[in-house]
Amino acid sequence: MLALVGGNEFNPGNEEQDRVLAKGAGSGPAFVVPTAAARQGPDRAVAHAQSWFHELGLDLEELPVLKRLDANSKDLAARARSGGFFYLVGGDPGLVVQVLASSRVWSAIFEAWREGSALAGSSAGAMALCSHTLIRASWPNRFNRRPTDALGLVPDTALLPHFDTFGHRWIESAQLALPGTTLLGIDERSAAVWKDDEWQAMGPGSVTVIKAKKVQTFASGQVVTGLRSPARMLRSQ
Repeated sequence: MLALVGGNEFNPGNEEQDRVLAKGAGSGPAFVVPTAAARQGPDRAVAHAQSWFHELGLDLEELPVLKRLDANSKDLAARARSGGFFYLVGGDPGLVVQVLASSRVWSAIFEAWREGSALAGSSAGAMALCSHTLIRASWPNRFNRRPTDALGLVPDTALLPHFDTFGHRWIESAQLALPGTTLLGIDERSAAVWKDDEWQAMGPGSVTVIKAKKVQTFASGQVVTGLRSPARMLRSQ
């Protein structure tokens, strides 16, 4: 199972996808991964996630991967390899890729997921799971977004989180920078969930798939079309 959440995670409105995730957790520890929040209060993000999922019947441990040294720790990679659930919190989309790409911990998470663990990311965490993540462009175009290669779990896709509040503003700059790439807009507290070999929309908002001039919007319970299946091999492999 794989869930891409549009942001505002661990708050009311996320119950639908998070109950599905908690139920789908594999055997082994359940982890919250605060990488994206490393510069923005990772302790608060971890505590928030733990409190939220405890109410849903799943107790989370922290996988403390905040910098590149952590991501290449053999001990942390061994812990990750045993995990049955991983949730990458929101925060800085560029930082997630800088820390995790081609690392021991990411390889361990990927292998655990491929063998049946549940994996989710919200906002920056979800963006990093796609083929490209969008980071803020430099001045004077700082309101635009520029792409950088991401972890590549969802091929040929860039995610626009918080789509109902501000993510929709990134469409033009993302299309210019990534012609031919599928843009995936996900509203806050909503998700695109890969389950039973198909993508499904969950949550109170919508999932929007944008490819060239074709725009498709999906409400909770609908099968999401136009997205690639998750990759089964790491890019480095």
